[in-house]
Amino acid sequence: MPLTTTAKRRLVTTALLAPASLWLFVFLVLPFIAMVVFSVGERGPAGGYQAAFTFAQYANLPARSAAYWNTLMLAPVGAFLCLLVAYPTAYYLAVKASPRHRLLLVSLVVVPFWTSLLVRTYAWMYILGSRGIPSLLDMIGIENVRLLNTPGAVLLGIVYGYLPLMIMPIYVSLEKLDRRLLEASADLGAKPVSTFFSVTLPLSLPGVMTGVALVTILLLGEYLIPQLLGGGKVFFIGNALVDLFLQSRNWPFGSAIAVTLVAIVVVVLTVAMRIAWKISGTRQVDLV
Repeated sequence: MPLTTTAKRRLVTTALLAPASLWLFVFLVLPFIAMVVFSVGERGPAGGYQAAFTFAQYANLPARSAAYWNTLMLAPVGAFLCLLVAYPTAYYLAVKASPRHRLLLVSLVVVPFWTSLLVRTYAWMYILGSRGIPSLLDMIGIENVRLLNTPGAVLLGIVYGYLPLMIMPIYVSLEKLDRRLLEASADLGAKPVSTFFSVTLPLSLPGVMTGVALVTILLLGEYLIPQLLGGGKVFFIGNALVDLFLQSRNWPFGSAIAVTLVAIVVVVLTVAMRIAWKISGTRQVDLV
C-alpha cells in the first residue's frame, strides 16, 4: 500500500531528526542519568562510586557553599558587565557603522575565537601579574597593588573571554531593526534618547536576553578563568567538580553538585525564555 503524503512527511521528519536525537540521547541523556545514579550512591573505600541509595550527598552540598556563592554572584555580574560593553559595540556595528566597514568590524569581534582561550587567559595572567600592570604602578609610586588572584581579575577575564558571545546576538537583533521606525520616531518629534528607549531598546531586548542567557549559562560551568586568574582563591562550581572527580575521587558528591548545577541552568534558561517571550510579545525567540 503506498504511503500517504502525511505519512511520507512524518517519515522524512523522523529520518532528519533521528541522527541528532540519537546523538543527544547518547551524549546528553545517558550521561545525565548516570550522574543522577552516582549522586545517590556512596564514595568507595578507594574513591570512585559505590552502589547505594542515599541523599547524604545532597545534604552535604553546603560544604561547597563558597563555590556556589562565587558562581551565583560572579556569573550574573560578569554577564552584566559583558552586556554593558557589548550593547554599545553592537549598536555601533549595526546602526552607525558604514556597510563597507561593517563586515571587517564584525570579523574583528570574532577574531579572538581564533586563538585558544587558554593562551589568551595566560596573557592576562602576565598583564595582571607582578611583572605587568602592578610593576608599572610601582614605578609611579603606587605600591603593593595586587590584581591577579582576585574576583576583579576573574571578572575581567570573563568579560574578555565571553564578550563576543554577548555582542553577536545583540548585533543580529539590531541589524534586523527596521530603520523606518527610527525615522518615524524622529519625524514625530522624538529626541534620539527617547527614540532609543522607546523603539530601539525594546526591539533589541530578545537579542539582549539571548546573549545574557547564553553567557550566564556558560559561566555557571566555567573552570579555566577562575582557575588561572583566581589562583585557587576564587572557586566556581566547575573548579569544585574537577577537584571532586579528579583529586578527591568523590564521584557521588561531585555528581550531586553536577545535578544541582544542571537544575540551576534549567531554571536560568526557563526564566530567561519567559522574560524574552513577555518582552517580545511572541514565543518565536531562540535562546540556545
